[in-house]
Amino acid sequence: MKSFTKIALSGVAVAGLLGVAGCSSSGSSDETLENGDAKDVTIAVFNGWDEGIAASELWKAVLEGEGYEVELEYADPAPVYQGLSDNDYDLTLDTWLPVTHKSYIDQYGDKITDLGAWNEEAKLTIAVNEDAPIDSLDELADNADLFGNQLVGIEPGAGLTEVTTDKVIPEYGLEDMDYLTSSTPAMLTELKAATDKGDNVAVTLWRPHWAYDAFPIKDLEDPKGALGGAEGIHSFGSNEFEEKYPTLTGWLQNFSMDNEHLYSLENVMFNENDTDDYGPIVEQWIADNQEYVDGLTK
Repeated sequence: MKSFTKIALSGVAVAGLLGVAGCSSSGSSDETLENGDAKDVTIAVFNGWDEGIAASELWKAVLEGEGYEVELEYADPAPVYQGLSDNDYDLTLDTWLPVTHKSYIDQYGDKITDLGAWNEEAKLTIAVNEDAPIDSLDELADNADLFGNQLVGIEPGAGLTEVTTDKVIPEYGLEDMDYLTSSTPAMLTELKAATDKGDNVAVTLWRPHWAYDAFPIKDLEDPKGALGGAEGIHSFGSNEFEEKYPTLTGWLQNFSMDNEHLYSLENVMFNENDTDDYGPIVEQWIADNQEYVDGLTK
């Protein structure tokens, strides 16, 4: 499990990346691989969404093994979708549909390329400590004082934040609670501190996420369906993606990763190691899951 210090430092590191990383021109080289694809690939990664970081690091390792040159750039969703539509980014692997990122796809969908869902088990949640005295969102308003009258969120621009603001809060009468938005690392820090002390805490979260293995937490039931049902995690490419990457297009359209594999990769990256140097960790995971990984490029 990550230590408290490790979580805090990761937040600083990601924030630094977010502050300096803008859309860079993808495909900076005109070099083409033997399989017909452009050699350079820029993958945009949503800040704080660990399943996207894990999938992006996995594909970085896989593609570099195939001769590609891969760059990961961290950014908020809005500039990512703008960048994809402008062909400044080539790919992002963490679009949740039909709910979480709907507004972005409504705006940019006709200018970017949907490469299909690689996981169909995703879900937005409101999580609390496992021994909290409530089990449902419709109990939260009447017991808000037990949670310090706070709901701890993630990045202001995240789709989960939009759904919480527009759906969850009004549906369940949570307007009098303080809804705190900052960053995913900050939310995880609050979650760890509260569960370590045995305090009640309520946070916006999502499955799949390594926090469910790291902390004693449970999801509040959502009887009104404000958070939506199960979602698919899609890969989206730039407007020119299929033309620039005919082989990679096929690989990504066939890409599938169930929660068992995803949790396994997330756990070794974010729980079991105290480093942000994910390369060697992912390489070892690939070696331990070689049959699955070999199938990604068939």
